[in-house]
Amino acid sequence: MRTSQEILKIFLSSHTLGDVMGVEDKIREIEEELRKTPYNKATQYHIGRLKARLSRLRDEAVKRSSKKSQHNGYSVKKTGDATVVLVGPPSVGKSTILNRLTNATSEVASYDFTTLNVIPGVTEIHGAKIQLLDVPGLIEGAALGKGRGREVISVVRSADLILLVTTVFEIEQLDTLEKELYDAGIRLNIQPPDVRIIKRDRGGIRINKTPNVRMDDTLIKAVLGEYKIHNADIIIREDLTIDRLIDAILANRIYLPSIRVINKIDLIGRDELEPLRGMPDTVLISAATGEGLNDLKEMIFRGLGFIRIYMKPPGRKADLEHPLIVKTGATVADVAERIHRDLKRNFRYAQVWGSSAKHDGQRVGLTHRLADGDILRIVS
Repeated sequence: MRTSQEILKIFLSSHTLGDVMGVEDKIREIEEELRKTPYNKATQYHIGRLKARLSRLRDEAVKRSSKKSQHNGYSVKKTGDATVVLVGPPSVGKSTILNRLTNATSEVASYDFTTLNVIPGVTEIHGAKIQLLDVPGLIEGAALGKGRGREVISVVRSADLILLVTTVFEIEQLDTLEKELYDAGIRLNIQPPDVRIIKRDRGGIRINKTPNVRMDDTLIKAVLGEYKIHNADIIIREDLTIDRLIDAILANRIYLPSIRVINKIDLIGRDELEPLRGMPDTVLISAATGEGLNDLKEMIFRGLGFIRIYMKPPGRKADLEHPLIVKTGATVADVAERIHRDLKRNFRYAQVWGSSAKHDGQRVGLTHRLADGDILRIVS
């Protein structure tokens, strides 16, 4: 096992190998070194610096692959209340899922890379119009541009929700998909780090952290130093890891919800499915037979964080056929502004019927938070 001094020597030497080694070679070398090195008090500073270097190299590799690409990326006009992208390796049934859920016609075949372009479709779930995009299969190395990876990832970055699609025979591919998206700067099912970095011209590094933060100041400064940040105020409110600190420093990560979709459950026995049930953020389906597709729709609606609000115009009945789709936590002010900015400007009061109201027809103000299924009347 190498000593911390040897680790540091390797790390420092990697800075001077740019003309000799390719970026991918350096990435692999640092990844291997990290795998071999146990994390403890003696090595944590060097591991922190190695991870910072690795993150910089990955970003550099992604940028290089984007420049080398002969394609300009896929351009898809967003429509509806949200956009959901189906991501998966080739031939796992993404096209069949799209065709089942929407009015799209995506070519289906049993060979790899059937989908060479982005195929859009639209489905309606509880009144929400949701755009689904079927993209070419994502393979290992996609973050570095392999298999049109950069074009696919450019579409994923603009999504509101990702469906990670695989089959009952290739469940391990889910880890590959998540790693490729992670390497491309896409973080799934987590919130951004609760860290604020205010760069200064002078004064050194000043760290302000809550009592739950265990990372010591020396390690924080070492990681910041790798990004040439030597004067800044750092406010940390979560017990973060080195990777989360790096994400906060870079401030270029995309944070998206995702659902794991395991297809072709009709091809194995029910007893073989049992170990898969109960997996978090996962739905089991058969695109061929339609089994589980209603569950998938429900998970998409919940994953997007949508709620339905039914408007009641003054003197008329509530429109229960065409709900207004807003995000969980929306207030009366959000709805008023969504309908027309003058409605918020001339607001007098609102009435609410539903689970957010203490009683039917409760009078509320602009800050009242609404719940799914509420009926709302705005008086201006």
